[in-house]
Amino acid sequence: MRYPQWPALSQSSLPAPDPPGRLKRNFIRYAVRFLASCYLRVRLAGLEHVPEPPYLLCFNHPNWVDPFLILAWWPKRHQFFIFGPKEYDMRVGWRNRVIAWGQASIPFSPAKSDLIETTKKAMGVLANGYVLGIAGEGRLSDREGAIVPLQDGAAFLALRGRVPIVPVAIIGTRWLRFGKRIRLQAGPPIELADRRANREGVESVLAELTAAYERLLEGVVEEPPPGPVGRWLTDLFNDRPWLTDPNWDHPPPRGGAPPR
Repeated sequence: MRYPQWPALSQSSLPAPDPPGRLKRNFIRYAVRFLASCYLRVRLAGLEHVPEPPYLLCFNHPNWVDPFLILAWWPKRHQFFIFGPKEYDMRVGWRNRVIAWGQASIPFSPAKSDLIETTKKAMGVLANGYVLGIAGEGRLSDREGAIVPLQDGAAFLALRGRVPIVPVAIIGTRWLRFGKRIRLQAGPPIELADRRANREGVESVLAELTAAYERLLEGVVEEPPPGPVGRWLTDLFNDRPWLTDPNWDHPPPRGGAPPR
């Protein structure tokens, strides 16, 4: 998605987010943390770089578990919302229904037909003093120590919301195996200074954010695939249609979502 497709917004039109209650939030946090800890060894590093909310948390995305690990290990006092997932209907599939029940996501249509509404919700998260998390690549990455080119979303939303961007490198989730060490590495925040939410500002922030990931992922090596169980868990919800379908990112024909 390139910058000109992002809508202009009126600050007065931003809806207030509806965060989950404390009981639900703690249940989700500790349930995910317990289940993940039964298989993985997760460590959060670089918290000294993290400012007080609001800010935008931009993370790389090697695996479907990434946003769940951030939700479970990120500081509890920082109320967190994820920009995504990319779904036509959150009522379809048990995983989507669980995500919707958690009230910590801002889903959007792959056809981008609801871009104005979802952008308003994202701005509402920041305007109300919360943390907005977004996978900057816009899709799963295919290598452990490298990102695919970042999309405009993180830079535009941060510039529009006038909040710093905290880059977070998720290291170790490309392949999941029992006992594997996973590191969530936060880097120094990217301050916006006098940059604006226009093409020049977005490109400048993207260049700085890309350089930040190159530093955070320096020295990370690719690991071989695990055994059958690890492969199954790795690909349980991963979707990489670009490996087989050259038209994977094209919007569907008029008339709605493609049949399931």
